[in-house]
Amino acid sequence: MAHFPRVASFFLFLTKLSTAQREVTVQKGPLFRAEGYSISIGCNVTGHRGPSEQHFQWSVYLPTAPTQEIQIISTKDATFSYAVYAQRVQSREIYVEKVQGNSVFLHISKLQMKDSGEYECHTPNTDGKYYGSYSAKMNLIVIPDTLSAAMTSQTLSKEEGEPLELTCESSKATAQHTHLSVTWYLMQDGERSQASKIISLSKDFTLLPGPLYTERFAAGDVRLDKLGVATFRLSIGRLRPSDQGQLFCEATEWIQDPDETWTSITKKQTDQTTLRVHPAVRDFQVNIMAESTVPEGKPLELVCLVMGGGRDLQLHGTWFFNDIEMAHIDAGGVLGLKKDYQERASQGQLQVSKLSPKSFSLKIFSVGPKDEGAYRCAVAEVTRAQMGSWQVLQKKQSPDSYVHLRKPAARYVVVSTKNRQQAVWEGEALTLLCKVGGAKSLLSVTWWHIPQDQTQPEFVAGMGQDGTMQRGAFYGELDNHSNTRLEKMDWATFQLEITSTTITDSGTYECRVSEMTRNKDRDQSWAQMSVTVKPLESSLQVSLMSRQPQVKFTNTFDLSCIVRVGYSDLKVPLTVTWQFQAARSRAFDLLLRITHNGTIEWGNSLPQFQKKTKVSQSLFRSQLLIHDATEEEAGVYQCNVEVYDRSSLHTNGPVRASAISHPLRITVTLPESKLKVNSSSQVQEISINSNTDIECNILCLSTGNLRLAVTWYFSATSTNAPWLRILEMDRTHVVKYGNEFQTARRKQKFHAEKVSQDLFQLHILNVEDSDQGKYRCAVEEWLWSTNGTWHKLGEKTSGLTELKLKLRPTGSKVRISKVSGTKNASEHSEVAIRCSLESAGSPASLFSVMWYWNGENSGSKMLVHLQHDGLLEYGEEGLRRRLHCYRSSPADFVLMMHRVEMEDAGMYWCRVAEWQLHGNPSKWVSQASDESQHVVLTVLPSEPTFPSRICSSAPLLYFLFTCPFLMLIFLFISLLCLYCKARKLSTLSLSIQKEKDLWVDLKRAGSRTTDRLEKDGEDS
Repeated sequence: MAHFPRVASFFLFLTKLSTAQREVTVQKGPLFRAEGYSISIGCNVTGHRGPSEQHFQWSVYLPTAPTQEIQIISTKDATFSYAVYAQRVQSREIYVEKVQGNSVFLHISKLQMKDSGEYECHTPNTDGKYYGSYSAKMNLIVIPDTLSAAMTSQTLSKEEGEPLELTCESSKATAQHTHLSVTWYLMQDGERSQASKIISLSKDFTLLPGPLYTERFAAGDVRLDKLGVATFRLSIGRLRPSDQGQLFCEATEWIQDPDETWTSITKKQTDQTTLRVHPAVRDFQVNIMAESTVPEGKPLELVCLVMGGGRDLQLHGTWFFNDIEMAHIDAGGVLGLKKDYQERASQGQLQVSKLSPKSFSLKIFSVGPKDEGAYRCAVAEVTRAQMGSWQVLQKKQSPDSYVHLRKPAARYVVVSTKNRQQAVWEGEALTLLCKVGGAKSLLSVTWWHIPQDQTQPEFVAGMGQDGTMQRGAFYGELDNHSNTRLEKMDWATFQLEITSTTITDSGTYECRVSEMTRNKDRDQSWAQMSVTVKPLESSLQVSLMSRQPQVKFTNTFDLSCIVRVGYSDLKVPLTVTWQFQAARSRAFDLLLRITHNGTIEWGNSLPQFQKKTKVSQSLFRSQLLIHDATEEEAGVYQCNVEVYDRSSLHTNGPVRASAISHPLRITVTLPESKLKVNSSSQVQEISINSNTDIECNILCLSTGNLRLAVTWYFSATSTNAPWLRILEMDRTHVVKYGNEFQTARRKQKFHAEKVSQDLFQLHILNVEDSDQGKYRCAVEEWLWSTNGTWHKLGEKTSGLTELKLKLRPTGSKVRISKVSGTKNASEHSEVAIRCSLESAGSPASLFSVMWYWNGENSGSKMLVHLQHDGLLEYGEEGLRRRLHCYRSSPADFVLMMHRVEMEDAGMYWCRVAEWQLHGNPSKWVSQASDESQHVVLTVLPSEPTFPSRICSSAPLLYFLFTCPFLMLIFLFISLLCLYCKARKLSTLSLSIQKEKDLWVDLKRAGSRTTDRLEKDGEDS
């Protein structure tokens, strides 16, 4: 009967029983149930006088045939069911359960949509005559199952103590008024029937924790929050190993029946999320600190030390003497002593206590022979079980510590640490004490060190009877051991101190004491103690977190670099380096560095970062609070922690240990725009030649350092007219006019004004016919950041304002010939495009014409405007040389294009406006206008000429350009060669002439000599 929990509630409903006459009652309807789920309808008969066992018959009247009875099932006749229900009755999908002889339930295990109808419970007569009622009816309405519950199936691995958040999406779309409840379950053995409830949000919106989570819910560790309409979040602040298993969410839809009871009609479960909770590292070791030899009658204290494990361990300690339990202290501090030791404790001879969360003490104030033997302590980690008892998680025992009794005259040696701990962290100081008892003369001491995994001792230091110091070769030469000191605290106590330990300092330390006796012999005693130096690197962990990894623009976010170590008392100064990797960078850059002495060194990666960042530093945490976030701060952050030796803090010595955090990405998103502009449309009817204002109302704005840019658009009343940009007032209040409104006349007609923060106006002066049309404004919302950049948040467009003219002046209406066509023109030729008036208009009228062009890949633009007074105005100054517009006749307008280019192809049309004098004083006003059809111009490429062919051929053009220069150079060289050759010939001819002249002179001189000789001979 577990499937039908309504049995008890139904009988509570039947409170009025009649014994006077027979009465049949059924559950009050109508009942709404979901398709695919079960229903139980109760029926009860009272006042019958026949046998106590009554029979019941169930029928239904479907909405499609309200008067036709369809028999379902009977307790009397097995053949009662109609064929449509016979199969479901045989398969026990529909059956009747007798609760008493006069009460039954009709069960339908899986409802179908066709099960909606009016159900009748009939009881056959067993009384001999008829009196009272023998049947009763109720309505059942089957509705669709609209409930949904979804959660992504995943496997999570968490550490004990970490938080957990899971979300479940659940919604319904039932037309009837229903409530929704959501419950989170944990299943540890893989069977849903064994699932434990964690917490639920009931149908009346009450949070109800499960039995195992009541205390954690009261402490705020377990929560269930509803986020939005359909999101339910489970939060567990600190996970426990008992939370491991499969988690899922179950949503249930409830409806209130006419008897005012709530019934679940649908139920859905999500996929499972597998959670693995790794227990925190709790492994620990147990050692006993005690003197091995104690003089008789002196006090003895044994300290049981727990090394390792977590911080919040709950420990139970037990002392044993010669394997027999002496005393125990549970995690709650309750002391239990065995009978033999209760009397000694009551007399003040023995004390058992807990010194700290990880140390237990056994103190005997006067040691006697019965106290000599083996002592041992056992420590168990425990946790509270469900019923309040202690549950043991793990248990460790110390080695036996033997205590020997020695008479006061005998000499003994005890080695201990100053803080009674046999394990220190790397970099901490290690102080060993060697106490000598029973000595009668001066002592000398030597300290030896046996490293781990070695047997040969190394000499550390020694002190003679006269106080002279000796240092071992190894310990005296190394710089990292130069801080090893040996001191004599009193005449029988020697202290060895290593102020900064390293890993190599682990091992066994032995103190050897010598005393000079009367016969000059040395009597030597010694004692040992093992010490462990734990590496700092293995314990150092760094994590980086932020409460807001996704930051809204201009908001504040924080970054926390948290350092965790396996010990809490070590206070080593840290140096934290913050690094940043920008969104488009591949490497990390230095953001800032906080040294161990508090000095902050800023990097250069984010220039504005220092001005808006608050830095806070504590022993194990470095935090950055960044204000006014911009896109520059979006990227990946990382922190690096370095630990130095205390001895080298002032000398910038070597780093003892370092650790780097995981990278954390911070994203900066623009805030959602809240801009709203009045979107209602309106119509303005004004008189011609009057002024008007078009308003742009801002209904809502976002917050922050905002500026608005407003652009006004206009579209003529003609069909398919494009939207033209009138002007734009940008975010710096600079006004820029659109291409079609660049003329001085239009700039004078249209101007914008910012009336207030939420109201902008477009002023239109001297409204005329061409100003009729639709106007709207587009508002852009811009956000300014501290780095000097603007960001567009959103854009909204206002409703339309239609401007119409009323009381139009009398006159002929302009009508342009609507003949469309095409024109072909050759490249570089001239072409004329015409548009004509169907009538010449009134003699008192003037006309203006504007020519437009629309290219294949560009929008429409105004080419030229022939104003009513004959002035020409060009859309672009460069068109003045190529275009000419004139009026060839009173009814014809011509656009002449010179040297047509291929880019001039497209559609051309004109718009003609009629102007008349109006007002006092009179002014020319455009009172009517009309637009022509489009003329499609096709530009054909022209045949190339010889010069154009030459100019189009680059090699030929290059040859023609360089050929004259080559010919000039060749001619110059030829002339130079001819000049040189002529000069040589001239020189040669001169030399020949000189030789001839010399020969003639010689010949003449010879003839003169001959003549003289002949004359002398004659004289003699």
